[in-house]
Amino acid sequence: MAVSANRLELLQIADAVAREKSIDRMIVIESMQDAIEKAAKTRYGAETNVRAEINPKTGELRLWRLLEIVETVEEYGRQISLKDAKARNDAAKLGDFVTEPLPPIEFGRIAAQSAKQVIVQKVRDAERDRMYDEYINRIGEIVNGSVKRVEYGNVIVDLGRGEAIIRRDELIPREMYRYGDRVRAYIYDVRREQRGPQIFLSRTHPQFMAKLFMQEVPEIYDGIITIRSIARDPGSRAKIAVTSNDSSVDPVGACVGMRGSRVQAVVGELQGEKIDIIPWTDSIADLVVSALQPADVAKVVLDEQAERIEVVVPDEQLSLAIGRRGQNVRLASQLIGWDIDILTEAEESERRQKEFTERSALFMQALDVDETLAQLLASEGFSSVEELAYIELSEIASIQGFDEETAGEIQNRATEYLAAIERAHDEERTALGVLDELYEIPGLNAAMLVALGKEGIKSVDDFAGCASDDLVGWTERKDGDVKRFDGTFKDFPVSREEAEEMILQARLKAGWITEADLAAQDGQADDAPTQEGAPA
Repeated sequence: MAVSANRLELLQIADAVAREKSIDRMIVIESMQDAIEKAAKTRYGAETNVRAEINPKTGELRLWRLLEIVETVEEYGRQISLKDAKARNDAAKLGDFVTEPLPPIEFGRIAAQSAKQVIVQKVRDAERDRMYDEYINRIGEIVNGSVKRVEYGNVIVDLGRGEAIIRRDELIPREMYRYGDRVRAYIYDVRREQRGPQIFLSRTHPQFMAKLFMQEVPEIYDGIITIRSIARDPGSRAKIAVTSNDSSVDPVGACVGMRGSRVQAVVGELQGEKIDIIPWTDSIADLVVSALQPADVAKVVLDEQAERIEVVVPDEQLSLAIGRRGQNVRLASQLIGWDIDILTEAEESERRQKEFTERSALFMQALDVDETLAQLLASEGFSSVEELAYIELSEIASIQGFDEETAGEIQNRATEYLAAIERAHDEERTALGVLDELYEIPGLNAAMLVALGKEGIKSVDDFAGCASDDLVGWTERKDGDVKRFDGTFKDFPVSREEAEEMILQARLKAGWITEADLAAQDGQADDAPTQEGAPA
């Protein structure tokens, strides 16, 4: 059967639109069918249930209407009686549909315009779906494009098969783009929005630098070298920590390249951003020494509970360690993921002297001893009355000038002092309504129960409902900023593991779990497979 020019033209239009918009040809044909149905309803009545079909091979158009078979006809354009339906087909029954062919229609100007709007909208929706499906799986990739326009500092990028945006805050400072400029960026988010999918690009994201190094350093691409952490001050300075899975490959040297060729290629793309490449190590102390280069570090003190590092540097190295506007220490902190406090040797000495004076004053007040004796105890390394109360008596007696009688008297006074504090806390605990049953949980004392009472935790059931974060606090990191949230036991030296054990014992006592449950969990942990070479 010969294909008419109109039919052929219909298919040619569908093919051209499908190619131009990179969408399925059948989607275009279906949108044409919808448009013809809408136009036909203006000719035969909006209440008519019109159906159109375009043959995808020949372009032939069929038009018909559907009539529902009912007992009593109420809508003549959409329904037909069972009697009339049986006259056409003996097998007709209620609820079925009868089809009636309709003659072809001539599209008037208004009908044609309406049909065009339907087709455009359907094609646009299909194009948006295609673009979203294509780019949602490409998050984390680097793409190249050309600048289409700049709106209020935001750069709209033409990716060829889609359009993306680099927001002003995702551009490297002082970076300027004009129409037609080539741009390379990192896809960090793809979202469905009312006006279509939005592809968000970034040139400041830390992973943009990681992907650039992956492109320049074959060892990273092959997995021989791993990028463990990145901290950036976009356009100014960055620190990147790398480690090698092959002992024969130097991770820093491989990233720098011959005469700095590899790192310079990345620096050039990032508008001259200076990059410090340091070797990663699992020792936080060694890592912070490398991260604070070029400053020399004299001493590192770790507080693993609070994830805080105290670094002591020579007086003349302070400005170098901190960096301009705090940049060096801030990037080092972001790289490691711990807070870093910088002290000079003079400041540390002053602080040690202050702590010594405070400890001496504490011993004088708590033990009712003179200043000389208090200073002697402090200089021997005793930092609290608890240490004196619970340490072996021989340790105190071994101090020069002490004998067992003097040591015993000091320990007795320390014990009496702590007992008086315990009684005071117990009275406060009772006033707060905290139940005695909490004493049965190992590790809890009266001072802790007072702290719990102030938080409304007054029974074993209340304590069993706590999480370890509630007790020891937690740390949140967002956009390089670190925020510490204190827990109920912020004033007590309780580790996260100890807090979890206390909660476990409370749940056991409250009947939430049983010894059998604990045994089953331990059994599962023992049966869990371990990596080869790792301790079981």
